[in-house]
Amino acid sequence: MEIYRQLTNTLAKIISTIMKRVMLSPVVFLAVVAGLFTGNRVNAQDLNSAILLTRSEQYEKAAEQFKQLIAKEPGNSKNYFFYGENILQDFFSDTISNSLAVFTKDAKAQYEKGISADPNDPLNYIGLAKVAFFIDDNKTAVEQRAKAKSFLQPYKSVKKMVPPAKDYAFTLAKLAESYISETFKVDTGLALPLIREAIKIDGKSKDIYLIAGDIFNLKNDGSNAIKNYNLAQEYDPKSPTAAMKIGSIYVKARNLEAAIPKFQEALELNVNYAPAYRELGALYISARKYDKSKENFKKYLELTQGNIPAQIKYVISLFYAGEYDEVIKNVDEIFQKDKSKAYLNRLAGYSSYEKKDADYNKALGYMETLFKSVNPDLLNKKDYLYFAKILLRKNQNYPKLVAERDRQGAALEREKTRYANATAADKPKLKPLVDTLTNRKAKIDSQISKADVDVNRAFEAYNKALSYDSPEKPDMALITELSNNYYSYGRYDLAARTWSRLISLGRNDVRDYMQLARWYYTSEKYKSVDSVCNEILKKDPNYLDAYLYIARSASKMESDPKQGMAKAKFETLIGKAGADSVKNHRELMEAFTYLGYNYMLNDNITRATEYYNRMINLDPNNKEYKIRGLNGIAQAQTKAAGNEKTIEGRLPWLSKAEETYGKILAIDPANESAKTSLKYVQDFEKLVKAGINPNELKGTVKDAAGQPIANASVRIKDTAAETYTNTKGEFKFEIPQASESLIFSAKGYKSKEMPVQRPLKAISITLEQ
Repeated sequence: MEIYRQLTNTLAKIISTIMKRVMLSPVVFLAVVAGLFTGNRVNAQDLNSAILLTRSEQYEKAAEQFKQLIAKEPGNSKNYFFYGENILQDFFSDTISNSLAVFTKDAKAQYEKGISADPNDPLNYIGLAKVAFFIDDNKTAVEQRAKAKSFLQPYKSVKKMVPPAKDYAFTLAKLAESYISETFKVDTGLALPLIREAIKIDGKSKDIYLIAGDIFNLKNDGSNAIKNYNLAQEYDPKSPTAAMKIGSIYVKARNLEAAIPKFQEALELNVNYAPAYRELGALYISARKYDKSKENFKKYLELTQGNIPAQIKYVISLFYAGEYDEVIKNVDEIFQKDKSKAYLNRLAGYSSYEKKDADYNKALGYMETLFKSVNPDLLNKKDYLYFAKILLRKNQNYPKLVAERDRQGAALEREKTRYANATAADKPKLKPLVDTLTNRKAKIDSQISKADVDVNRAFEAYNKALSYDSPEKPDMALITELSNNYYSYGRYDLAARTWSRLISLGRNDVRDYMQLARWYYTSEKYKSVDSVCNEILKKDPNYLDAYLYIARSASKMESDPKQGMAKAKFETLIGKAGADSVKNHRELMEAFTYLGYNYMLNDNITRATEYYNRMINLDPNNKEYKIRGLNGIAQAQTKAAGNEKTIEGRLPWLSKAEETYGKILAIDPANESAKTSLKYVQDFEKLVKAGINPNELKGTVKDAAGQPIANASVRIKDTAAETYTNTKGEFKFEIPQASESLIFSAKGYKSKEMPVQRPLKAISITLEQ
């Protein structure tokens, strides 16, 4: 130990001074020498004892001993270093209950005191590097490691090393250890060269071999880990640490039969070695041998008395073993005796969420108690993450509620319109249904409003969890989860913005860009869709979905359906998708539908029919495609009839439309839409032949401010018959005698349904945004 070498050098100087300045008898002289050796040996032994307590996971006892050592020897930098190590080990013993921010802050304070005590001791700089590494401050970690290395002088001979060989090698080993973390990350490229040099200098150090074993263990190289642990055991046969670590490797490999003897060996070497009891307790939980597990944990808790994480280690092991009901049972039993341990609410909350028959209300209760009772500094990322998950799962029917609200709202608006246009005699008959729908919607609105509180709290918790990450290294998986949940719970704009953050952080796959484009599309950010999709095409010029969403977005940005802004985009899509019409049939159908409809609106019946025929011929075995194509042709024929000014001009088109609807019914005799449309055409034909027009309906469509809405659609429900308002919001429409309802719609407005009232008279419709 360096302590002994320091004492020897100091002693030599003191002896020299004594011999020069005072005359002592041999007895007195020997007494002085003996006192110097004895006193310092006690102090060194006290430090070793404290370190052993740390390794035995008796962190509270170790902390007390380190405090006594510091009070006795405030100038000994080693005391501060190993006290800081004790604090970090205490944190990693229970990362569920402990706060990384609090423990790293406390450890850092000890290392800084150690540097003040001896600025030339490299160990405390290594301690600061560890702290920085754990909190992802790599810049500081590199700086502190460089500072520590500056005290290791270049050497040619082991005997002439500065500091001495054993201390030099130990420092190198601790530098190597600063590249590994018990959160299962290791930079072997930097750690292994250091540990190899340390072994080359001092090949008999138990501590160096233990660190080497830990590095290989984290690298999942069990063979080399065991080899180094065995060497540690060889050079310190009385230490139980190596045997316990080898047992843990066997546990990780699920070789429980090999693990048990190693833990028992550790206990034979030191019957009070607490970690071995803990490992046996966890092992027996995995084997469902709860009596043996409790027996070992009882002993572990006795040995670690006063250490708060140790008191809940059994419960933690139950949690990691997936025995969630047992966790809740044990936590509730503890609360019956002592409610002060509020941090246990987290384990009960996590378990209530994770168990097979999850109880989200109970889980939420535990977590809310945790947040109310525990110092915010002791809360951690997992607490906020579980809190968010619990709140969302508690309200997992939220999307269905929103869909039901929209359905009930549409039904209510329809009945309100019927009621408003009804005669005085009919209104009492319609009023009960309006009231029923009003009450239903009010109830759903209330449920959604209540759920919104929970959902918004969930997203606040998600963002709080993200705040625990450094800006340079955010949790990409968590950002992905947050974005997906924003989308699932109807926060489309936030979903897109959060996914955009993923891309800015380096997610560079075209599929990630496409996801962003889809979510911009859902949140109606069509220009952003176009921008992202063009970025995709720079990466992959043949990425079909990008062409599809460019075309879709262009169609959505049209102020007038006749405008045809998306025509060229859909034609490009057809060119790309046509390379494999079997694989890309859905994309082709969407393009044919848009182009056929656009040409029909612009009275180009020939081109419209061309695209509808392409729908029919796309897949000869697909009845749905045939029906959609025939329906489009029939609509175009009906529209052509309406455009004709004479009976002679209209009748041939109506005859063709009847024939086309007949083809649909031949494929699908139960097709109600075709039946309704056919009846409309037949009624139209009768009116044309009679030379009368009793079914002309006139009206206007306005917004809530009374301003006219241009290009609003006026359509007979369940038919293809449709017209559009002019720039003044006016329309004139021929409707068949059998028409029951009209549907009014416009981009950016809620659709409204109105029953047809006879005799026909001019109407005014107001659409809400």
